[in-house]
Amino acid sequence: MDFQRARNATQRKARESAILDAAAELLAEMSVSDISLRELSRRVGLSKTNVVRYFETREAIFFELLNRAFGEWLDELPAELPPASPAGPASPASVVDAWARSVGRRSLLCELWSSLGIELERNISAEAVRSFKLVHQERQLRLAELVRERIPALTASAAQELVALSIVLTAGLWPFANPSPSVVEACKDPALAHSRVDFTDRLSRALLVTVTGLLSVSRSHTG
Repeated sequence: MDFQRARNATQRKARESAILDAAAELLAEMSVSDISLRELSRRVGLSKTNVVRYFETREAIFFELLNRAFGEWLDELPAELPPASPAGPASPASVVDAWARSVGRRSLLCELWSSLGIELERNISAEAVRSFKLVHQERQLRLAELVRERIPALTASAAQELVALSIVLTAGLWPFANPSPSVVEACKDPALAHSRVDFTDRLSRALLVTVTGLLSVSRSHTG
């Protein structure tokens, strides 16, 4: 790709997309914490100075990549969830199990969520954070609506709370389900079998416990 300075919105969008694609490629090879702006610049074929013309910091790149991955997942998720049927709602267990399995297949999204609070929200301006969070919030509301279509007994606020908690659960479980090679080796010891984390199964159960509690609270408020 010719990386001369973009002269119009279309060219700028193409440069930004190329930078995000390079970041996604690197994330398939190493963790967020191991990817420097220098490494990212080298992969995309730009100088660091040129990269920051499009994204102010390394963290801003991953913010944008996270929202892109979240949006792409939401585009595909309806086909992976039980259908929203007029004949009757899906069982909460079937919805959250399909949800957990779907997000578990998207390692880039899970990796970025797990890095969000501990790393990505550090070296970035308030305005960049605000822009990211506004888009991220819109994505969360969209997910909440997908869930409510299938579990209509959830109130709008309960569905939004479920989505917010799901991100916290995903961020917390993902690193434990994808440990370092030394941890994997150590956990081959039968005495440590209980410490192995199956991401999909653990997230599915945690979401079921959460949605059951939220439904109970909703019923108690309307009873």
